[in-house]
Amino acid sequence: MKKIMFNDKYCLTQEVLAGRKTMTRRIEKPTEMAEGYTMEDVVTIFHEYSSLLNAHSFSLYDNEKKIGVLNPRYQVGEVVAIAQCYKELYPYADFEMVGNGFMTESAGWNNKMFVRANLMKRHIRITDVKVERLQDISDDDILREGIRKEVYAGGCMYCYNKTYIRKGNRDVETIYNTTPIRAFASLIYKVCGGETWESNPWVAAYSFELVD
Repeated sequence: MKKIMFNDKYCLTQEVLAGRKTMTRRIEKPTEMAEGYTMEDVVTIFHEYSSLLNAHSFSLYDNEKKIGVLNPRYQVGEVVAIAQCYKELYPYADFEMVGNGFMTESAGWNNKMFVRANLMKRHIRITDVKVERLQDISDDDILREGIRKEVYAGGCMYCYNKTYIRKGNRDVETIYNTTPIRAFASLIYKVCGGETWESNPWVAAYSFELVD
């Protein structure tokens, strides 16, 4: 089983676990690429499905020919473990073992990057995958990415960080924006950096459902 990580600082893991975030976008390297080409040379992408392999793939083309293939990391129907550090999942695991050492002494105790997928308690199932430019996201998809719409008398605002997060000794309030795309761009700036949003990379966009 594979695992997937969501950002904790900006409450994205919490949104997934609450069933409110049901989509994520990831920059992925192509499985195959013709010599001398990069993803920046891609102009058109064709979605292909093999019923024999039950697998989705994406053929990459420039203006004239096929230059590569991208096989998404996660496939439709696949169940994936949500990475959380052992300290959150097993707070009383004084004598639990991971490999040849105690769980409390392992790198995964405080850092979910190093946890084992088979020890995770929560999972998602991939329901769809597509490849598109980051900035081509629709308003509907933005609301599935963890951005919330809040209506008030006379209008509405879009926000993330609904649950306040700690920064030093003070609370950071919910961050509001006037449109869905502004809110999503702001979130990408925080999580990935402004250069990621400005470069507008090709991304694999996964839809998913919480299964436990």
